Amino acid sequence: MKLLIVEDEPKTGQFLRQGMAEAGLAADLVTDGLSGRERALSGHYDLIILDVMLPGLDGWQVLRSLREAGSPVPVLFLTARDAIDDRVQGLELGADDYLVKPFAFAELLARVRTLLRRGVVPPQETQLELGDLHLDLLSRRVERGGRRIDLTTKEFALLEFFLRRRGEVLPKSLIAAEVWDMHFESDTNVIEVAVRRLRAKLDDAFPTRLIHTVRGMGYVLEERDD
Repeated sequence: MKLLIVEDEPKTGQFLRQGMAEAGLAADLVTDGLSGRERALSGHYDLIILDVMLPGLDGWQVLRSLREAGSPVPVLFLTARDAIDDRVQGLELGADDYLVKPFAFAELLARVRTLLRRGVVPPQETQLELGDLHLDLLSRRVERGGRRIDLTTKEFALLEFFLRRRGEVLPKSLIAAEVWDMHFESDTNVIEVAVRRLRAKLDDAFPTRLIHTVRGMGYVLEERDD
């Protein structure tokens, strides 16, 4: 496994690289956004730890460039920016996790290992379907009714989770824990925003809706006669 750390604070960057090395994970370290984008696009990394406030390009711009280029590499934001709006922005741009400084290295390492495990897809689980909806985990392709649907990394992960638990009512707390690896906070609308955007792409152009809201409980992915 190979990581890329994009962090402009020298002590923090060295601490992260040494900590990952001691945990058995090799990591490259760069200290500005331009170098981070170049390495991320040209290198072969299994995960990127990315700061937001960087010289050259900020973390938002680096992540946007990656996703626009079609890179599926998991990205974990590690930043001092702790506002809810910042978290929502990062996750909506396609980040896979968001951890606020100061942080406990043990928690960071646990989150990194969780994201790395997600990259291992059992062969028997590469195709998920519901009615005319098809998701291919290897090609990262989603189709409905034969029409391709382009999703962000986080939207893809959310749909995968819905498909694996299709027919089950999924509370926001479970979605937050399984898709974002975070505790659900009642004052954040991260889940609502993500579901709304996924629903717009998945359901709005089709006569039959698949994502349903169960008031006071959560969401369910299923085919309904009505």
